[in-house]
Amino acid sequence: MSDGEVDVEVEAGDWSGIADVEAVASRAATAALGQVVGAVTILLTDDAAQAELNARFRNREGSTNVLSFPAPDVARPHLGDLSLAWETCRAEAETQGKSVGDHLSHLVVHGVLHLLGRDHMDDAEAEAMEAEERTILAGLGIPDPYRVEASQT
Repeated sequence: MSDGEVDVEVEAGDWSGIADVEAVASRAATAALGQVVGAVTILLTDDAAQAELNARFRNREGSTNVLSFPAPDVARPHLGDLSLAWETCRAEAETQGKSVGDHLSHLVVHGVLHLLGRDHMDDAEAEAMEAEERTILAGLGIPDPYRVEASQT
């Protein structure tokens, strides 16, 4: 069990399609935090708002599934913020043959791991991060998301 605090805010998008979406996101973030003491804020929004964040903070056009914004060390115990886009998450889940709730959980775990300093810039980092994601998600009863993706290709 984590000593972290997770705040989930539904701003836009039809997230109500996921039963108790705040609890789903919070549970995934808490699992990813593990024993880390810290706070995470999760914004559930739509593609339009996500595209604005992506342009403003990453200088990239268009929406993306999840954005991670690590907090500076002086903000501790706040570890950072995540933002997820409804339409992109739903479309990816559909394409990959997953439930939207399971995909949301995976993306939250992925984002929290970024807040904790994990990355996937090279093959070794990617393999380590994916292995950690698989372990965390298995603990939540969620199937291996990468196996599902591989079976869709």
